[in-house]
Amino acid sequence: MTAHDFQAQLAMLLHDMPRSTSADITDFAVAYWDGRQVVYALLRDDGSGLIDEEFDLAEQEFEQWKDELEAWAAAPKFSVRPEIAEWLKESPPSEAG
Repeated sequence: MTAHDFQAQLAMLLHDMPRSTSADITDFAVAYWDGRQVVYALLRDDGSGLIDEEFDLAEQEFEQWKDELEAWAAAPKFSVRPEIAEWLKESPPSEAG
């Protein structure tokens, strides 16, 4: 699996999910659809499950986390995150007229 393949599969899955859904791609990172694109974010390291900061999934990170990302792609895990729903309330999906 390439980084491009992973990102395309993830975008397709998240696009069809409810807006507050995150893909739990590793134990420390999630991704969500913001209405236009996939946003990658690191989780806080305090165990709260809350998002700490966004990041770009570059080729380097993909290669470093490849085993975990391929495992996720084989058995995707999702969760609903109220904080994402709050952030996206003010941003209508790109399909909105």
